[in-house]
Amino acid sequence: MSEAYATRRSRLRDRCQAGGSATALISRPANVRYLAGAAPQGSVLLLGKTEDLLVCTSPPDDRPGEGRPDESLRIHALPGAGDPAVAAADLAAAQGGACLAVEEHHLTVARHRAIRSVVPLLRLSDLGGAVEQLRVVKDEEEISCLRIGAEIADQALGELLESILVGRTERHLALELERRLVDHGADGPAFRTSVATGPNAGRRAHRPTDRRVEEGDFLSVCLGATYRGYRCEIGRTFVIGTSPADWQIELYDLVFAAQRAGRESLAPGVAYRDVDRAARQVLDSAGYHEGLPALTGHGVGLEIDEDPQLGPAAMGKLDACVPVTVEPGVHLPGRGGVRIDDTLVVRPEADGGPELLTITTKELLAL
Repeated sequence: MSEAYATRRSRLRDRCQAGGSATALISRPANVRYLAGAAPQGSVLLLGKTEDLLVCTSPPDDRPGEGRPDESLRIHALPGAGDPAVAAADLAAAQGGACLAVEEHHLTVARHRAIRSVVPLLRLSDLGGAVEQLRVVKDEEEISCLRIGAEIADQALGELLESILVGRTERHLALELERRLVDHGADGPAFRTSVATGPNAGRRAHRPTDRRVEEGDFLSVCLGATYRGYRCEIGRTFVIGTSPADWQIELYDLVFAAQRAGRESLAPGVAYRDVDRAARQVLDSAGYHEGLPALTGHGVGLEIDEDPQLGPAAMGKLDACVPVTVEPGVHLPGRGGVRIDDTLVVRPEADGGPELLTITTKELLAL
C-alpha cells in the first residue's frame, strides 16, 4: 500500500501546483488517513516542498482498525501539547514554502488565526474538496475492504434473524447487532445501528427506543460494518408474525421496485440525478411524492456519507469503481414503513454491471 499512498499524494500535489501552491496542509481525519495510511487523533499531514510529514502529538496506535502510517512518511511527533496544524505550517515555511493550501472547510477560524500568527509571511490558499474528489473512485484494495465489511454486516444481520425477536426492544437488538459486527471481525459499526419497529419502521436514521417488537410489526434494520477504516451499509425490512398484511405486501413491493430501479440504473456515465430519478419516479407514480428522503443514496468509503450524493439536484456523473448506496424508503406516520438499502460498486456492463456487496435476501420475510 505504500506505493498507493505515494501515488495519491503525488496526484494531490499536482493539483496543488496547478493552483499555485507547492505545499498543502491536510487536517480532515479521513483525508489524512487516505493519504497517509493512518490518522492518529489530532494529526495532520503536510505535503511539503522537500518532504511529506505526518505531524501528531503522540505516536500512531498499532491497533488494526486505526491503520498503519505509510512507511515512506516521516512522523513528526510534537514534544508538548502543541497544535499539529500550526506546527506543520511552521515546518512548511522552514522548507521554503511561499504558499500553503489548507482545507478551509475543516480548519477552524481559531486554527487559521494561529497559523497566521506563527507564519505571517506564508500565504494561505483554499484546497477546497480536492482530497474528497480523489477519494470518490476507489482502487481494488479499498473495494476489497468494503466487500469484507459487507460480508460481516450480512453475517451479523443473518444471525439476528435466526433468533427470537418478539418482546425484545429496539435498543437491545441494535446493541446485539453491533456486538455481532465486532465478533465477526469489524473494527466497529460504521454508524449508529438503527432498529425500528411498528410505527417507527421505515424512518431514516431512526434512533432505537425501548419499544418492544410485537406480532404484526414491520421491523426495519439499518447497520454497517467498518473494516480497516472503510464503511459499508445495509438496510432491510421484515414482518413479525406468520403472514404480512395486504398493505404491508403492497408497500414493500413498491419500495422494492424503486430500489431495484435505482440499482439497475448504476453505470459509468450515468448522471447522479438520474439514479435518484429512477427510484423516485416509482414512488412518485404511486402517490408517495411527499415525505420522501432528500437522497436516494450516497457514496461510502472512509466515511459513511461521501460523494457522490444521489439526489434530484446533484451535479455530476458516475465513474467506474465508485461505491454507493441505493436506499429508497417510505414511512407512513402512525403505521410504519419500509426501507431497503444496499451498498454496490459501479461497474461497466462489460464487467457484469453494478457489483452488489450486501447480499442478504430482499424477499419480504415473516419472522
